[in-house]
Amino acid sequence: MKKALGVFFPLYTTTMIMLLGSGLLTTYISLRLASVNVSGALIGAITAANYIGLVIGGKIGHFLIARVGHIRAYVSCAGIITAAVLMHGLTEFIPVWVGLRLIIGLCMMCQYMVLESWFNDQAEPNQRGVVFGFYMAASYLGMALGQMVLMLQPDLGLSSLLIIALCFSLCLVPIALTTRSHAQQISPAPMELKFFIGSIPKILASTLVVGMVVGSFYGLAPVYSSLQSLSTQQTGLFMAVSIFAGLVAQLPLSWLSDKYNRTLLMRINALLLALAALPLAILPQIEFHLLLGIGFVVGMLQFTLYPLVVALANDMIEPERRVSLAACLLMSFGVGASIGPLIVGALMQPLGGNILYAFFALCGGDDDVPEPYGEERRRAVCGRCPATTYCYAG
Repeated sequence: MKKALGVFFPLYTTTMIMLLGSGLLTTYISLRLASVNVSGALIGAITAANYIGLVIGGKIGHFLIARVGHIRAYVSCAGIITAAVLMHGLTEFIPVWVGLRLIIGLCMMCQYMVLESWFNDQAEPNQRGVVFGFYMAASYLGMALGQMVLMLQPDLGLSSLLIIALCFSLCLVPIALTTRSHAQQISPAPMELKFFIGSIPKILASTLVVGMVVGSFYGLAPVYSSLQSLSTQQTGLFMAVSIFAGLVAQLPLSWLSDKYNRTLLMRINALLLALAALPLAILPQIEFHLLLGIGFVVGMLQFTLYPLVVALANDMIEPERRVSLAACLLMSFGVGASIGPLIVGALMQPLGGNILYAFFALCGGDDDVPEPYGEERRRAVCGRCPATTYCYAG
């Protein structure tokens, strides 16, 4: 464990700084627009643009890394993101912000691909789980710290954008100075979408719903807190607590998913999410300490949905199709994360901020998850498949 941490420490540092900037940017944009009375539909559209960029970036990233290599691809994307972040300070024209978020999402996908392919290529088979565990911890920690910045910098002015730009600039330093050998070139994963639609349609549908939940949370939870009359500092703490809950939940989830039936766990998780979200869906106003507690529980449940659905999918598919499966699951997640903010954002205007958690409760009630082919099949094909960071990042 210490060896994995030491060897990959520059990449973990890069990940944490990058996600700090990304997490802060997502919440900053939602709060900034809500403060000038921009409709929830437009805020949802900007969030959707980010996830559309992530989906597109999955294709472009392979080409870019193959052409110029990992470090050059990462550096070029970080430069574009830094420029796009600063562009937010030059104009408040919403269509421009939509375009900027799409560009940032696209470039961040390329950065994720650089980091994850590097981890996969350089990690020893017997330590890959530990390597990706530290990677996910660095990701959650970075996103949570990004929310904490709002507690120290609550004015939503240009200084916040400068901090975000600094993060995307500084994340270049550890990866540029690493002495770790470069990862090998990656090849695009085949997309056997038709096969998976025929063999695991409910899994793909569940993945899409999970994407709708996570995408809506990152884009519109700050708007919900704003409509609850929370200050910027309180919103930052609420978001940080909710995201940190995802980190706390990963270890017990890993243990439980290896011990018990994953379909049952998925159904229990979804039902608990529906129940936990109900108070925030029903109560027009809620005490801040209660909001933090319920937000923590909802965060634990919503951020454990994707790892479970990935594990279930891998239980049902032959090992040789797993690379293609990962690509299709990520596409389904990205489409859902684009659709969710559009739907919830449009409903926020007439129905209020509580519709966000009513939407979570509704999605949690949709727990029609298929059974794998049996325990024999599960033991034969299942393997540990690390969830990718951008399924948790805003």
